[in-house]
Amino acid sequence: MPDFPPPAAAAVFAPLSSRRTRFVPWTLYSFFLLLLWDNSNLDLAMAHWFGTGSGFALKSHWLWRKLLHDDIRLWPWVLELGLLIGVLVPWGSLKRLPMARRAQFALTTLAALLTVSTIKLFSHTSCPWDLQAFGGVATHVSHWAWGVSDAGTGGCFPAGHASAGFAFIGGFFAFRRVLPQTARRWLAGAMAAGLVLGLAQQVRGAHFMSHTFWTAWLCWTVAGALDGAVSRLTAQSRPRAEAPAPGF
Repeated sequence: MPDFPPPAAAAVFAPLSSRRTRFVPWTLYSFFLLLLWDNSNLDLAMAHWFGTGSGFALKSHWLWRKLLHDDIRLWPWVLELGLLIGVLVPWGSLKRLPMARRAQFALTTLAALLTVSTIKLFSHTSCPWDLQAFGGVATHVSHWAWGVSDAGTGGCFPAGHASAGFAFIGGFFAFRRVLPQTARRWLAGAMAAGLVLGLAQQVRGAHFMSHTFWTAWLCWTVAGALDGAVSRLTAQSRPRAEAPAPGF
């Protein structure tokens, strides 16, 4: 990932539609890779690593359930509260961002969480531990089969717990024009946290790996879309001749 030039007002608010911006290609490439994953048998194959016909032995294990699920729930909201406070009273690296980008970061996290939660609300996809193959009553139905019940409890797609990490991908978009290294740290940290939390649910039988991957894609897409909206809104009051934003 290339370094960016020193920040300027134009760069901070340049539109996402810049010809150098690679957001759309990255989003489309990852979308097609996820479709390939969905059309493979990898979800069930990975679920069988941890589950048998008697269920998932590690479903209630202290590490996967208590430490990486129950005990972690509060901390993303503590960080989100810090970001909301930082819109008006910036702290740390947030001091280098204009208010519009600070607000973008805080609201992006909420928007990503809301998007994932809303899709889960209407999803008929049940968790692996509900499937007949793992001692439950549900049959395996693709999460793309909207409106088709698998006879289980549903509401398991995409992965809500993993969104507690992936939702902070918005930090990458907020910082990328001003502090590129900080932006990359937010991206790496959000991805790592989301994958760890998603893996914990995979081990317990609460989600398939595709659920985690789609959550990452949704959070990335929401963050990029809001970044573009903020850039367009703030660029309207600036001269058209100003330089476009660097790509990533």
